[in-house]
This record gives sequence, structure tokens and C-alpha cells, in this order.
Amino acid sequence: MGEEFTPRSNRAILIGVALPGMPSWEAEDSLDELGRLADTAELAAVDRIIQPRRRIDPAHYIGKGKAAELKQLAIEREADMIVFDNDLSPAQMRNLENIIKRRILDRSAVILDIFSRHARTHTAQIQVELAQLNYLLPRLTRYWTHLSRQAGGGAIRGMGSAGVRGPGETQLEIDRRLIRRQINTLQAKLKKIGKQMETTRKNRSGIFKVALVGYTNAGKSTLMRALSGSDVLVQDQLFATLDSTTRAVDLDSRHKILLTDTVGFIKRLPHHLFASFRATLEEAVEADLLLHVVDLSFPHCESQIDTVNKVLLDLGLEDRPTLTVYNKADQVDPGRAEQTIAAYATHEHAIAVSAAKRLNLDALREKILSYSVAEELTLDLQVPQAEGRLLAHLHQQGEIIEESYINNEVCLRVRLEKTWAERWQLKRFIAN
Repeated sequence: MGEEFTPRSNRAILIGVALPGMPSWEAEDSLDELGRLADTAELAAVDRIIQPRRRIDPAHYIGKGKAAELKQLAIEREADMIVFDNDLSPAQMRNLENIIKRRILDRSAVILDIFSRHARTHTAQIQVELAQLNYLLPRLTRYWTHLSRQAGGGAIRGMGSAGVRGPGETQLEIDRRLIRRQINTLQAKLKKIGKQMETTRKNRSGIFKVALVGYTNAGKSTLMRALSGSDVLVQDQLFATLDSTTRAVDLDSRHKILLTDTVGFIKRLPHHLFASFRATLEEAVEADLLLHVVDLSFPHCESQIDTVNKVLLDLGLEDRPTLTVYNKADQVDPGRAEQTIAAYATHEHAIAVSAAKRLNLDALREKILSYSVAEELTLDLQVPQAEGRLLAHLHQQGEIIEESYINNEVCLRVRLEKTWAERWQLKRFIAN
């Protein structure tokens, strides 16, 4: 359904608003980010404006007079559409389009289009469709208005041929019910998928789990590829990764982790979109350790860190063990990668790396290992020789420090991860 929100190739004017008390760089940075979003959505930005406002106009967002000026600018720039850096109400969109006579999009519509393009798995496609329907529902009257202007009318995709002779109140209500019904169906599918994912996670319960989180385009997928050696998709685009990807990573000869890449975060991510992707983010909820990947080369990376931390707070992960990985250290200042990395070398819960250049990755592995080892136990066990399968597991997953035999029992001192001890119920074999 993405094409209903953002046509595939259009000349666009980007509009941001600077409100009182906003730092001077914030509006510029946010509009820069909208530019990257537009580029990912294959929109050609022909102009950009930051409009100072004392407050947002409830009817026209930037005010009726500014909207009239924007109409003239759109004519001069031959712009097909206007893209706003914030979410607009259905009424604001309708009023602006009536004045400017151009397609009006907001930030959420562009993000939804990008998500639609990048959704590759069945789960991601369901999540995107659900988010699109939640976006469309309160704007349905507006879309019917567009359709009624077309010769012969038209219909919204997935709704059959309804509305050929014009919308009408009755038909709108029918379509609202259809959308709500589809939303309920998709929510039920995601709930089922969530239960399946939970079962999969339980089967991995004995392995230390690490999740990559961070702002979109911070380099999470590049770091995933560098650590795991896998063929994870890496693109210099916002939201290149939507689906969680899990790979096994060997830290050393004895310690293995499961590393999961998750969808990137962004400022003002639409709530319905966040809610739709919660099933994917559950991988982070189940993680023993979070790697918060930060683009160190971005001048205001602290603001991106704050955005990610707010999302983690919403997920109830504010107290989860977290290692901040300052990525792209080689891009901070040409020739200063080593100095930058050294500056973070003594930080207990932070490290600087370059995933693309594979700089300081060994030290990162050691940092991750320290968290994993902290979850280990040393146990003195007396295991009957008849428990051959358990003994094999202990040798495979643990470090045998001492081993002896008494009668029909194997006496072991073994070091292993706490999760394995819990999974195998080793308390019953602890020596008195």
C-alpha cells in the first residue's frame, strides 16, 4: 500500500518548523534527516525551508498566508509535492492541499513508504501493512476526496470497486469497517507470530544473547556482518534493515553468543509504526546484553542517543546491561581513528570501533566476553554415569576444571553460563 502514500518519483519541497526554545541546530538537523528520508523514498528535493513559528497553526500548520506563499514557490520550482517534517492532522493536510494545489505528505507517510519498500519477510510485510492501515484510517475521508476528483472515481486498493460513483457517507463507513476488520486480522497474525518467536527464543535459552540497537544508519548491520562474517544486508540508507536477523558469533574457542540486529530508531517515529514492530523488538527485550551502536561521526550524536534511550525506556529496558559502541570512529577526523579509539579504551561500558574498517573489533569481542563470563557459575557436581547425555553437554558447553570418579558417579568442578545451569536443573547434582 506504500504507493498510496508516496508517489515513486516526484519533485518535492521540504518544510520544517523552528519553534521558540528550539536549539539552532535542531531544526536544521531534523530537516537534513527528512532529506535523507526523502532520498531513500526516491523523492527529488528541489528546495527546503525552515519556517520560524511562535506556535503551530491548528488549521494550516504553517499558517494560511505562508501556505499561499508556498503555492507560488511550488509553481516556480515545478514541485509536485510538499513534504513536512512533522506529522500533520487530516484537517491540516486537507486545508494545505486546498490552498497549495499540490500533494501534501508528512514525515510518517514518507517513513511508511520506506518501510513498505524495505519489508522483505512475511512478518515485516504484515507489520508495515498494519502501520499503514492505522495511518490511513483517520485520513480515509481525505483519500476519498482525492478519488472522487478522478475521472470515473476510483477505489482504494484492497477494497474492491467500491466508490465508483463517488464516496458518500455510507460507503466511507463501509470502508472504515473493512479497514478495522483488516487491522484486527493483522494484529491476530502478529500475535501468533509473537508466540512462535517466543518458542524459538526459549529454544535458545542456554546461549548468551546480544541485541544490536541504535539510531537508523548508525552501522548496526555493518557491525553485525563484521562480527559474524555473515552476508547481512548493508546499505547506506535509512531503515535498510526492518527484520531482526540472528547469527551465532564465536567470541573464543569456548564462548558463543547469539547476535541479533534490530530495526533502527528515529526521532518522532510514529507510535503506530513502533507498536507494529514491537514483535521484532522483542528480540531486544529477551537479550542478556544490548549493544547500543552510535554514529560517532555525527556532530550531535547525543541527541540520537537520547532518542534510542527513550525507546529502550518504553520497552522497559532502561536497566538492561548495555555496552555503548561508538561506531565510525575512522570518520570523526581523518587520520585520528587510533586516537579516538584510545580515548574510549578505558571506558568500562563504552568502546569506539569502526565496523567498516574492522578497527578495534577484537577489543569489542573481549568486552562482550566480559559480560558473558559475568553470567557464569562455577559448580561442584556429582553426576551419575548413567546421565551420559548431560555429561556430554557439560563437556561441550562448560569448562571442566577438575574431574574424578567415585563409584558410579562423576565428580566435576565445572564453569558454565548460568542459563545452562538453570536449563539443565544442575542444583540436584550439587555436591554436599
